[in-house]
Amino acid sequence: MNDRQQFGRRLDFEGGRVELAHGAGGKASAQLTAELFAAAFDNPWLNAGNDAAVLALPADLAGGGGRLVLSTDGHVVSPLFFPGGDIGRLAVNGTVNDLAMLGARPLALAAAFILEEGFALAELRRIVASMAAAAREVGVAVATGDTKVVERGQADRVFITTTGVGVVPAGVAPAGDRARPGDVVLVSGTMGDHGVAIMACREGLGFETALESDCAPLNTLVTDMLAVAPDIHVLRDPTRGGLAATLNEIAQQAGVGIVINERALPIRPEVASACALLGLEPLDLANEGKLVAIVAREDAPGLLEVMRRHPRGSNAAIIGEVIADQHRFVQLVTEFGGRRIVGWLSGHPLPRIC
Repeated sequence: MNDRQQFGRRLDFEGGRVELAHGAGGKASAQLTAELFAAAFDNPWLNAGNDAAVLALPADLAGGGGRLVLSTDGHVVSPLFFPGGDIGRLAVNGTVNDLAMLGARPLALAAAFILEEGFALAELRRIVASMAAAAREVGVAVATGDTKVVERGQADRVFITTTGVGVVPAGVAPAGDRARPGDVVLVSGTMGDHGVAIMACREGLGFETALESDCAPLNTLVTDMLAVAPDIHVLRDPTRGGLAATLNEIAQQAGVGIVINERALPIRPEVASACALLGLEPLDLANEGKLVAIVAREDAPGLLEVMRRHPRGSNAAIIGEVIADQHRFVQLVTEFGGRRIVGWLSGHPLPRIC
């Protein structure tokens, strides 16, 4: 499927402008990546479409060959501090999780700070302390970095970019294009927690139940999963654009369809209520401590059991299956037994969430 078939009208590089939707993780983000960045940087690692790149080391450097995983991510969340986390914790966990989705053990991180003139040093120290604590929790060092300061009004207090490098064991190769008809789709927990927590905090919405972000590292959960099912076909963390965007990305990469069951989706009642009140789709909301796994059917029961024994996977569930579908649709079986297409996030209902 070419870009025109997938996205419709192509980007207008002569008169068009960057919009918030281009950073929201949905269809506009995918189109910008495909028609600009992937086209310009064209290489096998980027074209694979995963959250990180698996790099084979030359044999003379790796004693017979080895594989490193490299990932980078920018963090622009607003507000900087939110229930369950902050931009510092998010920056560490976001990159660690991207490495983990390729089956990698994190080795080291780099961090770059863009600071706005006038930003309070007390808040900066709080963010850095949170980053340090998150790195210690994972057991990874922030080994190098950079700091720049821009004039007052030229940024929103602080932006952080983190880059991570990890090593992937032999025999482990999850990737978006490995989903096959007959595979089973699992998630590690409840969907949409981060998106609603950020929105409630930023907009001052009061809910009877306190909502917290699920911001957390997933590397130890992935390690436990790989121990019982080394040949996990796909791992992905459904961040920007939520579960809907993630499943659509996988369907496009692998050339398959995906069917999920609404009754099986783990969604907290307070998240469902907030979405009903505000007209949002829970499947579009960001998560920062959950993963999607696609595995061979025979591996699913044992994997689910292991996931539920881990603190980060206690609400894990089997939510659907991969099917043959030349249209690469993601479909939802509703509570009433009907089906509807689950499309990409359109627009930017929750900007600045990660």
